[in-house]
Amino acid sequence: MTATGPATVPVTAALALGDDALVLSHRLGEWAGHAPALEEEVALANIALDLLGQARVLLSLAGDEDELAFLREERSFRNLQLVEQPNGDFAHTIARQLYFSTYQHLLHAELATGDGPFAPLAAKAVKEVAYHRDHAEQWTLRLGDGTGTSHERMRRACDALWRFTGEMFQPVEGLDVDWAVLESRWLESVTWVLDRATLTVPEGPRTGAWSAGAGRQGVHTESFGRMLAEMQHLHRSHPGASW
Repeated sequence: MTATGPATVPVTAALALGDDALVLSHRLGEWAGHAPALEEEVALANIALDLLGQARVLLSLAGDEDELAFLREERSFRNLQLVEQPNGDFAHTIARQLYFSTYQHLLHAELATGDGPFAPLAAKAVKEVAYHRDHAEQWTLRLGDGTGTSHERMRRACDALWRFTGEMFQPVEGLDVDWAVLESRWLESVTWVLDRATLTVPEGPRTGAWSAGAGRQGVHTESFGRMLAEMQHLHRSHPGASW
């Protein structure tokens, strides 16, 4: 997908950023009715709604938002494999959120300073994502520096998702970003949080030959197909329906 859409919006970039927000919004929405505390139920729902709002704007730049969300096949989605990972236990959700919201905050801050087609969206989204990142950081500190059990579960979650973090810094066509600098800032920020949480930065590789840039190329993990089937079920079962 190399074409550009109306108003010279890079379609590839709009789909990549829009799919990231859409898929993670759905994953966080799966916590509805299952969050560990009522306050957290509201917090996760608010983050999911923020991401859904970003997804709607971005997908609208690339085409019909409903068709792109509910009628595409799995291989057409361009989201990172990180955001499609199952919620797991609460520690997994927080580790995923820490890694992604730190990346998203740095990326939107960078895009907001330019004059590209994503600057207006980024200027608004960066304020929302700052809250998402702070929420993830606070929970990482509470779990990592909490009980022996919470520390161990947070450590396992950070280790398990580490291999999906390298993909975030694969260049995306249409985004004028210094990805090496962005990655350096991300590592510095995440390391700072993990150190304060008495957690060790995972030692494993951050990308593998099987996953480097795979999500951006339409290659997804097994769990994504099941998530997509659930997300698209209602729209596909009742095409053209309205409330």
